[in-house]
Amino acid sequence: MAFGSPPKYIENISLDNLTQQQFLIVAIEAAKKLAWDIRYTSDHGLIALTNKGAFKWNAKITIKIEDDLANLKSESVEGVMDLGKNKKTIAKFTEAFQETKNVFTTDELAQKYEELKSSLVSSEQDILTQPPPTTKQQIGSIFSLFKPREGYYITPILVDINIIVFILMVISGAGFLQPDNESLIKWGANFRPVTLDGQWWRLITNFFVHIGVMHLLLNMYALLFIGLLLEPYLGKARFAAAYFLTGIIASVTSLYLHDLTVSAGASGAIFGMYGVFLAMLTTNFIEKSQRKPLLISIGIFVAYNLMYGMKGGIDNAAHIGGLASGLIIGYCFYPGLKKTESTNLKYLTIALLAVVVIAVSAFVYKKIPNDIVKYEKKMDSFASIEDSALLFYRLPKKTTNEKYLSVLSDSGIYYWNKNIVLLNEVEALKIPPSLKDRARILINYCNVRINSYNFIYRAISQNYSSYKDSIEYYKKQVNAEVDSLKAK
Repeated sequence: MAFGSPPKYIENISLDNLTQQQFLIVAIEAAKKLAWDIRYTSDHGLIALTNKGAFKWNAKITIKIEDDLANLKSESVEGVMDLGKNKKTIAKFTEAFQETKNVFTTDELAQKYEELKSSLVSSEQDILTQPPPTTKQQIGSIFSLFKPREGYYITPILVDINIIVFILMVISGAGFLQPDNESLIKWGANFRPVTLDGQWWRLITNFFVHIGVMHLLLNMYALLFIGLLLEPYLGKARFAAAYFLTGIIASVTSLYLHDLTVSAGASGAIFGMYGVFLAMLTTNFIEKSQRKPLLISIGIFVAYNLMYGMKGGIDNAAHIGGLASGLIIGYCFYPGLKKTESTNLKYLTIALLAVVVIAVSAFVYKKIPNDIVKYEKKMDSFASIEDSALLFYRLPKKTTNEKYLSVLSDSGIYYWNKNIVLLNEVEALKIPPSLKDRARILINYCNVRINSYNFIYRAISQNYSSYKDSIEYYKKQVNAEVDSLKAK
């Protein structure tokens, strides 16, 4: 979606000896001739939409009649670059206007105005004559986006919570532009090793945590946009249920597909809401003329963000999970939306969807292997066993040769072999290849240690000078293996 004002073209034309009422009738007839969808009419003009069909460029045309001039404005509905199309739209209108003007007599124009008069918006309510908003009103209008009101209640609450959480993160020391993974996990990000380790609540908290201020602003812009469009149709209960249920599915999808990705942000749930809206736009719930421009706008947003997510560093798994679940939930909502009088059907649908989503999420949650945690526990065991294996180097200088030999054999070589057995078990774990490579290096490290201990054992029990070179060689080998581990 585009930010800022949509591309537009403005032109003033003379009423050309017509009265204001006559100009209005000719303008309406010209718009009909062009097959425009007239949405608004008053004594001071009209507002219409071009009706070229889905997946084509469309414009909103505003005609405002003042004194001896008519102000014609065409602006792109989708907010995308128009490449001169708005100017061409105005040119087509003026051409159609001139052709239409010569068709009707003065009496016919007067009769058509009398027929239309009762349907015109009154002067007191006419948006075409209202003065432009003051700076104070504009600021108030912006802040109104963050205040709950009828038909727009859940969206601002969700936005406010996300903003408050981010402010608290920054106050606590998290980076304003790019928080580190430690801060994100601390505040509830989704991360398989900890989420699967009993911290299931991260499946929800992660979509209130954002990775920097730009991530927050982009997601909140998208949430405000879809909330303004969708919440009036769904109502509070359905909108809140859809947000949380699609957000949970998005989190579970990410958890299932990513081993070590720290996932955070509202985009999974937001994609879910766009999925719900896409489902509704493929039904006849929303009026046909409104569906077409919305379908284009929402379709472009979804397609662009999914393609952009392929670049890497973006959790597209959550996006896809949210979008797919949103489509399904949207279709499930449809029967209840058509039967507005059936409150029981609305809440039954929400309850059944909640049960299904929670049950499926719990099942998948239990089935996802948490081998990273198993790996970390094995590494903790490795460190403890290694400490026992290195006891030889901590023996006091007055230790007898018999004690040295006993420790080398019973505590040293024994524990190095025990660690090799432990590391071989890592091969069967479902962990990233880099961690398996690290385990293989550690096996080599243990084998080098065993060889070193064997030569030290011989040196103590036989003749040290005979094995001096071998001991030095394996000492260098140990250092080489340690350097390999540091490079990983």
